[in-house]
Amino acid sequence: MAEIAGDRTFVPVNIAVLTVSDSRTPATDASGQVLVERIAASGHRVAYRVLVADDVDAIARQLAAWIADPQIDVVITTGGTGVTGRDVTPEAVRRVMDKEIPGFGELFRWLSFHKIGTATIQSRALAAVAGGTYLFALPGSTGACKDAWDDILVHQLDARHRPCNFVELMPRLQER
Repeated sequence: MAEIAGDRTFVPVNIAVLTVSDSRTPATDASGQVLVERIAASGHRVAYRVLVADDVDAIARQLAAWIADPQIDVVITTGGTGVTGRDVTPEAVRRVMDKEIPGFGELFRWLSFHKIGTATIQSRALAAVAGGTYLFALPGSTGACKDAWDDILVHQLDARHRPCNFVELMPRLQER
């Protein structure tokens, strides 16, 4: 069973939040707000918060800019992971990624199944690594953002989490 190790030090990471939506505004972006609040409450730093339209080029450009920024450790997107024609966040992530982390999407859908049943198959949530930056693409609902943060990311982005976590791997992400 996973646990927080008392002999390890918490390491805050810099996280950028990207909301992907044609219909939300900064004032109505509830999912982005959920993420910002949880990130801050966990002791991490929200480096940026941006909203872009459901446009694969615009999403990929923003992701690439943050991947190139050495101050950004993690990017979390919310929205655009469904199956409609406008849902293109996974395609944008795949344009910029070096490696996919398949277990994230699998675990997210497994956890989600216990809450929303078979509707979870409509989510194409995924995670990847690009240029030493972690990318997490979440659905646009506040519930999905809460589930992904509370059940997965809060643990994997905590350097004290055992038996392992994403933070301890950061120095080695660009090894060849």
